[in-house]
Amino acid sequence: MIVILDYGMGNVKSISNMLTKIGVDNTITSDVSKINDADKYILPGVGSFDEGMSRIYKSGWLVELQHNVLELKKPILGICLGMQLLTKRSEEGSSAGLSWINAEVVKFKNSNLMVPHMGWNTIKKAESSLFDNLTNSRFYFVHSFYVPVSGEKNIIAKTKYGIDFGCAIQNGNIYGVQFHPEKSHKFGMQFLKNFNNI
Repeated sequence: MIVILDYGMGNVKSISNMLTKIGVDNTITSDVSKINDADKYILPGVGSFDEGMSRIYKSGWLVELQHNVLELKKPILGICLGMQLLTKRSEEGSSAGLSWINAEVVKFKNSNLMVPHMGWNTIKKAESSLFDNLTNSRFYFVHSFYVPVSGEKNIIAKTKYGIDFGCAIQNGNIYGVQFHPEKSHKFGMQFLKNFNNI
C-alpha cells in the first residue's frame, strides 16, 4: 500500500485518484499510527518551502517516517514542493530541508523566462526504473524553484526551461520529481505504476 502523506500542502486527492485509476492500493493520512503500515510513501507539496517544513515538523509523524525511510528503506516519492523538501535547503526560505538527498534548490533568475515555469516538458532520462516504458515522455510542471544540474550527483532526469535542470532526483530508496505525475495523463500513470513496482 502507498501512503500519501497529508500535511495540508499537497494535491493529495488528485494523487489518490490517479493511483486508484491504475489499480494501486493507497490511502491519504496524517495519522501517525498508519505510517508503519505503508509499503511506500508519497510526499506531495504545493506552496512555500519554509511553510512545508514547518507543517511537517508539526505533523507528528516525522520520526516514524524517518525510521521507515532511512532505516527500513521503504521507498518515498516527493512531488513538486515535496521533492524540494527532501533536499538540504532552498533559496525560497531559511529553513533546513529534510536533507535526505544531497541537493539544493534555487530560483529561476533569467528575466526572459516567465516564472513560474508552467506547462508540459519532455524529459531527458537517465537509467532508472522510474522511467521504464516512458520513451519521449512529457510531464506537467508548475514551479519557480529548481535543482540545478551542475555539481549534482543525484539527478536521474533533466528537462529544459531556459536552462537544463534536474526534474528527478534519487538517493537510494528516496526519489523526488519536480513535475506532477498526477496531472500528466498517460505518462503520469506509467510513472506511478513504475514507482509502485519498485
